[in-house]
Amino acid sequence: MSTSKPVLQVIICSTRPGRVGGAIGQWFIDVATTHGGFDVELVDLLVVNLPLYDEPQHPIRLQYLHEHTKRWSETISRADAFVFVIPEYNHSMNAATKNCIDYLHFEWRYKPYGIVCYGGASMGLRAAQMLKLILAALKVTLCGDVSIPLATTPVKDGVFAGNDILVNSSNTQLNELAVFAPLLKPLRDSTEASR
Repeated sequence: MSTSKPVLQVIICSTRPGRVGGAIGQWFIDVATTHGGFDVELVDLLVVNLPLYDEPQHPIRLQYLHEHTKRWSETISRADAFVFVIPEYNHSMNAATKNCIDYLHFEWRYKPYGIVCYGGASMGLRAAQMLKLILAALKVTLCGDVSIPLATTPVKDGVFAGNDILVNSSNTQLNELAVFAPLLKPLRDSTEASR
């Protein structure tokens, strides 16, 4: 019996200069590492630097032409669970988030995910709602969300310090991810075997 922990990828979705998503993502990584239920891996879309979706074949075919897509497929295939750290732009998610999802299909399926969203008065909740619709279509299982009001808990000097409410909410989400990651793995394995 394997004693290795499931891999949780914390995906920092903002790519803009001056973003606060990097600081929020690092805070969540620290919470997840302290939680201890996962091997935690940072995935930063700014570093991944995917171009606007440019594969000629539908991702369901797994016939990737470009090296950046093959690398992205390998990255997401490693994960047993995800947490998306997303900003809200114009009542929705940012383009880089949708773009990174559209590149792949099977690599996302039958894995659990959580959301850490942030913004002004809405706390990023409208971005979270858009993400939920997209991931439901890919059969990714929601395990909760954490909403950060930047007006009252801002990033200061490049560092985010979430309060006890946000830490507790994050741990509740991590507990759910830890339950669902092993439950969904047999389904994922059987699907991969049949492809």
